[in-house]
Amino acid sequence: MTESAPSFELLPGAAESPVLLHVPHSARAIPEDVRKGILLDDTALGLELDHITDAHTSRIAERAAGLAGLTPWRFVNRLSRLVVDPERFPDEREEMLAVGMGAVYTRTTHRGELRAADTDPEPLIERYFRPYAQAMTEAVTGRLAATGRAVVIDVHSYPGQALPYELHGTGPRPPVCIGTDAFHTPPELREAAWKAFSACGETGLDSPFSGTYVPLEYYGCDRRVSALMVEIRRDTYMTEPGGPAGPGLERLATALATLVNAL
Repeated sequence: MTESAPSFELLPGAAESPVLLHVPHSARAIPEDVRKGILLDDTALGLELDHITDAHTSRIAERAAGLAGLTPWRFVNRLSRLVVDPERFPDEREEMLAVGMGAVYTRTTHRGELRAADTDPEPLIERYFRPYAQAMTEAVTGRLAATGRAVVIDVHSYPGQALPYELHGTGPRPPVCIGTDAFHTPPELREAAWKAFSACGETGLDSPFSGTYVPLEYYGCDRRVSALMVEIRRDTYMTEPGGPAGPGLERLATALATLVNAL
């Protein structure tokens, strides 16, 4: 792709909605100059994108927004997480650095070489990560100003079988995993998600993935910002890896809309 394409997009919802659906990992696009720093050939890169992309999650969020009684706002990453991963800490706090998957990945899902180990992440962080983080901060600030609160719902997916990069891949892998944060996920939000996704099969908590995304300006210090991560097991709505969506997508979008309506 060329640099003229937007790297992220804020899609407005109802002025009175506090909900922000965050879709960080649904895209496959990589700018041409960034592609040059990736060591994989085109075939291997395509397969890596199949494994690492949360395919069709932007469609799930879009459909849920259309079904919701009060349209939520959506913040959608238009670039692959292989450019930068906007949900990582950009420093030593990030535990995924242990497997070469900090804000700028140097290793693949199967722990192969993606970029040179001595790659300086700062140019990509400056060019993509910080503008994204600032725009997300502003989006949350906007919801706070308009409604007095903000609810960030992260929309993710994960493979049916654990991949080698996963640090916590030995635990349960339910159809829907609810990721929580001790500070930003109040019990009523967790329960609303549990109830909304009950129609989609077993719902688990914080396994195989835990935590939520909150802009650092608000992280751990402002309870007006609540957050929850929805991790959907891919075999419930698509053909793995990287294949087409199936009828499960509509069921999941309906469940997500039910959650939005409860907030």
